[in-house]
Amino acid sequence: MVTIEVCVGSSCFLRGASDVIKAFEAAIGEHAPRQVEIKGTFCQESCTKGVTVRIDDELFAAVSPPDVPRLFRDQVMPRLRNDATGNADEG
Repeated sequence: MVTIEVCVGSSCFLRGASDVIKAFEAAIGEHAPRQVEIKGTFCQESCTKGVTVRIDDELFAAVSPPDVPRLFRDQVMPRLRNDATGNADEG
């Protein structure tokens, strides 16, 4: 299971957090239903950088909806493959 946390604090909310969440929900539904948990969180201390997303323990700032497919492909899918093969510690 991969966890995606999207900041929904006031700064991130105003910068489009709800659209980022929708984009992640679409990617999850298409590629990994029931394998990814998405949550809203509050301040992740990157307020001036735009919408902040944490995938497991890794932080990404200034995320916009067009960034989501790349993040999902490059960050989420490899983690799911590692979980499936039991190689969570390998890159």
